Amino acid sequence: MSDEFDAVVDAVRARVSPTDDERAQLQRVADAVMADAEAAIADLPVEAEVVQVGSTARGTWTAGDRDVDVFVCFPPSLDRETLEEYGLAVGHDVLPDGREEYAEHPYVVGEREGYAVDLVPCYAVEDATEIQSAVDRTPFHTRYLQERLDDDSAGEVRVAKQFLKGIGVYGSDLRTRGFSGYLTELLVLEYGDFRAFLEAVSDWHPPIRLDPEDHGSETFDDPLVVIDPTDPERNVAAVLSETNVATLQHYARDLLTEPWVSLFTEEDLDPFAAADVEAAVSRRETTPVALRFAAPDVVDDQLWPQLRKSLSGLCSELDRRGFEILRSVAFVEDDSGSEEMPANESQERDAVLLLEFAVAKRPAIERHEGPPVHVREHASGFFGKYDDDPEVAGPFIDGDRYVVERPRAFTTATGFLSSDAVYDVGLGPRIESALKSGYEVLVGTDIAALADGFGVDLASYFEPNP
Repeated sequence: MSDEFDAVVDAVRARVSPTDDERAQLQRVADAVMADAEAAIADLPVEAEVVQVGSTARGTWTAGDRDVDVFVCFPPSLDRETLEEYGLAVGHDVLPDGREEYAEHPYVVGEREGYAVDLVPCYAVEDATEIQSAVDRTPFHTRYLQERLDDDSAGEVRVAKQFLKGIGVYGSDLRTRGFSGYLTELLVLEYGDFRAFLEAVSDWHPPIRLDPEDHGSETFDDPLVVIDPTDPERNVAAVLSETNVATLQHYARDLLTEPWVSLFTEEDLDPFAAADVEAAVSRRETTPVALRFAAPDVVDDQLWPQLRKSLSGLCSELDRRGFEILRSVAFVEDDSGSEEMPANESQERDAVLLLEFAVAKRPAIERHEGPPVHVREHASGFFGKYDDDPEVAGPFIDGDRYVVERPRAFTTATGFLSSDAVYDVGLGPRIESALKSGYEVLVGTDIAALADGFGVDLASYFEPNP
């Protein structure tokens, strides 16, 4: 089996390793971008350092990647408004056809000779613990890894990245909540090589805590904790979901047991047609209910946490009302999982909150228990509230408590989801605003209408894999 594993990894390594020509071409473009940035800085009344960062600077990028990340590091004494002004000025000078995007502050993205270029301003702080914005850490990460990665370990990182991409858990954006490039590099360095990484992962019992520099000063409630070697107060894996940790464990064991090159390539699902959705719903004999609405025009890293918060709020309230939810999920139309959308372009797309009910209808009445009779003040108040209510059965005593059987506010999940009561749950604020602008409720086989735009999402939902 070891020979099989090595053969698979060797084949993948050869596939994902950039050729000498690719490396030279990318570096030529990166050098030109940095030279132009330095020239643009010369026109400003401040000094700044230009550095190449990211996987291309560390030599861990995979063949076919055409991304160049360049940071302009300004003095920490500069105020935020001026940093943004100067950063955008340099960005637009270097990338005149570029557009502005926004993370913690605006930056410019564009294209140079077919390469996607990000030109980002940051503060040149002395220590990562002194950062003034999240991106200030990035140059520290690059320097730390450049000092520790050699050609062999960089090759192991590329294989690991490709594996994580293949199983769908690569990317630290808040849609994916997976493994970032930096986290992947640290894990490979921690365990030595790709195989050792998989073997360790296979035996993980979360929570796992790793501290490469043995300097961590904080505790974290996350399934995986990797203390940032450049910042003792930060968990590099903070965004990583427990689902993605478990998914990695599953496929790590799978690859070690039965090595297949296909595990390094993400599966392209055939989208469900409307007939496929109707057949799935009929076969399952459940009641799916979908809320379709216009997605708020915000970056994905703002949108997805609010979608999850909204879905959680709806599920909690419906569960409290006695409706049994089998599964729930959020979709966003034409969403590639990218971390940001262009800040100066409106992208009109729909979003969906889908809840599948095992029990979607409840009786006309519900049992409502009051306090124990011996708790005099509260018990008397409960009894007095319902004693003369003609719509309830009771109050009567069951055990030591007063009980009434009262009409339900909603006998169907659809009724609740179609009402203004949805605004009383813990919705994300932008999702609440979007719903108040109007939403469509689709029930049962009517969700087949979602196949146009969400066919791949529905295929993944009804035919799930680990």
